Amino acid sequence: MCGRFYVDEGTAWEIEGVIRGIDLQLEKMRTGDIFPSQLAGILTCHSRQHSLPEEGPATREAPAFALEEMHWGFPQYQKKGLLINARAETALERKSFCDSVLHRRCIIPAKHFYEWDDHKNKVTFFREDSSILYMAGFYNMFQNEKRFIILTTQANNSVIPVHNRMPLVLENKELEDWIYDDKFTEYALHKTSPELYREQEYEQQSLFLT
Repeated sequence: MCGRFYVDEGTAWEIEGVIRGIDLQLEKMRTGDIFPSQLAGILTCHSRQHSLPEEGPATREAPAFALEEMHWGFPQYQKKGLLINARAETALERKSFCDSVLHRRCIIPAKHFYEWDDHKNKVTFFREDSSILYMAGFYNMFQNEKRFIILTTQANNSVIPVHNRMPLVLENKELEDWIYDDKFTEYALHKTSPELYREQEYEQQSLFLT
């Protein structure tokens, strides 16, 4: 799963260097640790950012992205708490997720995300080959505000020592396809996320004890 991620001050400007067509003031992007229920900067399709059911179908434009602020988590009906993750493998089978995955896909940019091992040690996961980690997600409208969920998949070899699930991570070349290409969706939901690097606080400290 993914229960917290981090955005630093440089992330927004690094996004501008990777993604063309960004159309919102990047300096307004929230930074620091992002917890469930909080606002986060989310990448959506510029031509689809107003394509919620009550607003009618959207038309395809030249690939461009918008940066929107959304709250993290769908409210659970008749239950307390939020749904913050969805299994990529079964998202299309769930009535509450299917339409959003098909029509309201989004990208969650982060510097890194966190997991906790069996001993409650916090572990940081990040990409060594890129300063940004792009997580796949989807969004919907609840009480006149947009909310997003992060898709998770089976952990690969780099994450499995800590947790059996991990975010569905997209490569830079897959970003436009995830947002625009409906045929790419099924492939992406079953793809293997790239290998990540990890840092663990107690491991770093132990280096000074030898």
